[in-house]
Amino acid sequence: MPAKNIVTGQSVSDVLQQRAQTLRQEMTAEEKILWPYLRANRLHGYHFRRQQIIDRFIVDFYCHTANLVIELDGPIHEDRRDYDQERDTLIAAHGLTILRFRNEQVQQDLNAVLATIAQACNDAAVRSTVPAPPRDGEGSRER
Repeated sequence: MPAKNIVTGQSVSDVLQQRAQTLRQEMTAEEKILWPYLRANRLHGYHFRRQQIIDRFIVDFYCHTANLVIELDGPIHEDRRDYDQERDTLIAAHGLTILRFRNEQVQQDLNAVLATIAQACNDAAVRSTVPAPPRDGEGSRER
């Protein structure tokens, strides 16, 4: 029986599930640098998963609470800009925000990368606690 995708509730093929597991076992150097700061709720208490399946894609890191996807882009992404744009559009359609960082950013300015991620998580937390305005016909009426 195929695993269920925790993000969209869609079925995930065994092949895709195995690919995600392989990617978790064979992280890139930059993923290995970033992961210790994200794992085990270490970044301001936010829980991140690595190599998370979303729709038919595997994203580098995912925070469900913040609806946040983090992608680390190496040299291969220079030749895949159209593909990455299409992929980002499909992922964003699930209500997710995507942050992309170049590998060099992780290597050379990790503190700035972590600050950007933390800010995006905090911004999402604020958005989720602000009540939506009443729809037409709802709310209090002046007397």
